This record gives sequence, C-alpha cells and structure tokens, in this order.
Amino acid sequence: MEILIITPAAPGSKAGNRATAERWQGLLEQAGHRVSVMTEYQGEPCDLFLALHAWRSHGAIRAFQSAWPAKPLIVALTGTDIYRHQYEYPEQTLYSMQAADALIGLHAKVGEDIPGRFQEKLVTLFQSAEKPEEPGTNTGAGGKGSVNSGPNTFEVCVIGHLRDEKDSLRAAQAARLLPPDSRIRVSCAGKPHDAHWKNLANQEMRENPRFRWLGELEKAGVNRLMAESQVLVMSSIMEGGANAVSEACRAGLPVIASDIPGNVGLLGEDYAGYYPVGDTRALARVLERAEKDAGFLEQLREQVGRLAARFTPENELKALEQALSLALTRCSGRNA
Repeated sequence: MEILIITPAAPGSKAGNRATAERWQGLLEQAGHRVSVMTEYQGEPCDLFLALHAWRSHGAIRAFQSAWPAKPLIVALTGTDIYRHQYEYPEQTLYSMQAADALIGLHAKVGEDIPGRFQEKLVTLFQSAEKPEEPGTNTGAGGKGSVNSGPNTFEVCVIGHLRDEKDSLRAAQAARLLPPDSRIRVSCAGKPHDAHWKNLANQEMRENPRFRWLGELEKAGVNRLMAESQVLVMSSIMEGGANAVSEACRAGLPVIASDIPGNVGLLGEDYAGYYPVGDTRALARVLERAEKDAGFLEQLREQVGRLAARFTPENELKALEQALSLALTRCSGRNA
C-alpha cells in the first residue's frame, strides 16, 4: 500500500513522535509498503493515512477525512492525548479518535483510559528497540566512548526531553536526599523544552554535586550512557509508552519508574521497581535500595530481561500489521 504518516515533529527532531514515525516507516517498508512521513498534509492521495497524535494532528485528520472519506485512517495515541488533551481539548481529540478506523495505544492500559466506545478499534503496540551494548560496563573515565563515569560511581540515567510531563529532575532531587556515603550520580540526557527548563537544569548542576546534565545526545551517546549506567529512572507524570523503557528492557538495564499507567502498562503490575509518582523521598529510598541491595537490583534486572522479548521489531511490525488489517476491515464495513 501507499501509506502516509503524519507527525507534528519536524525532520531532524529527536522528539519521540519523530523517532516513532521514522521507525514505523522502516518497518512498513520492510513489509513491502511505500511509506512517506510528513508534518503537513495538503490532500495528497494514499491508500492509508496514519496520524501520530490525536490532538496535534487533528487538522490533518480533518483534511484527510474531507479529501478521502472512503480511505482508511489510523490514529496513534500519545500520552498527552490520553491523559491531558482528551480533557482539555475534547472536541478535537475525540473527533480524531472517533474518525479513526483503528487506534494504536503504546501500552497495555490505554484501553482503561479512553472512552469505552473506542476500545473495539484499539490495537496495543509496544515500541521496539534494537539491543544495545550490555549494561553495567562502567569502567571509569577515559574509556572509548565514555561519558566520564567515575570508577566508584553508581550511575543513574534519565533519558528524555526536559519538560513538565517527564518530571525530568525528580531523580536529581531524590539524589540530594541520599546519605553522604552514596555513590549515586544522576546523569540526564535530553533537550530542554524551553528556557525555563534549561535554567532549571543548569541550576541543579550548580547546586547538586550528584547531578549532571549532558544535553541532547546522539543515539550512540545515549547507548553509551545506558551501557555505563546501573539503573534508568523513568519519572514521568504522564506517558503514552516511553521508548526509553523499551530500550532499557532490551539492554537488560534495570528501570525505576513512577507508578503511572503508561509505565505499568509496559512493565506490568508485578514489576518491583515502582515508586509513587512525584514522591521524591520514595524515589530516594528505591534508589538507595538499588545501590545497596544487590538482590533487589538483580531482581529488577531479571524482570526487565524477561520483558525484553515484548519490545522487538518483529513484535512491533506484527502490531502495525494488525492495525492496518483492522483499519482496512472497518473502513470496508463503513463503505459497504
């Protein structure tokens, strides 16, 4: 098929929506489809239209519906769609959900958090990640590709753009509460959403010797940081299904995560590494336990290792093909 993918993130952006669109483009092309990714829709013809973000892409969705009402439409739901925009901008967001022949949710709990009438057209897709370097290879400064970890450092990484939804400095704030003998250092990699977040990150570095902000890294730099880390913290207050969690599981890197649906929907109800979202002291306790309790850290490592198969490219392509099939079937039904 000729497939158009619309995403609000521009070419060259490291935003999650852009990475998802380009990864899906590659997977669908491997399956024999012809796929274009664009940020603006001008009525171009296609066999199927796939929009990332129900709210941000609602203008393109309306334009596609107007130009090609008999063509199939898939809408992929982001965390802000599910946990913010369907309440703040219900007309646009719910229009996109209603118009879609199939919806893609990026974690297993999405069905509980959208209107019940849409659940029959929901496909759960776990975003994939290639298996990077082995974690826990922190050998100190000066090594090839090193991010300058010290030999006695217990490295904790936070990966993602710095913004409110990610609660990006929660791990840094938790590190301030650790006892003096803790070896934990928090390394944050990501682009600030705005000048306010840039100032917050720089201020935290000045005031907190356990924290460093690395800025926005290329993929190879992110992989090195994960390889040199003992734990990844996913501290979001809302999340559609963070690809950093997929990457950590594929790497066997233990995750400490806020207990929001977007994390529980990836890691499972029985995962041992949660803390109450926004609770700095609770996060500090879990970090200290990960550092000092080898059995607990190994438990987390075993759990993410068992989850790794969930996040393979093969499984992601199967879910994409399931969404395509559902969209085609439902589209055919409404056109009959």
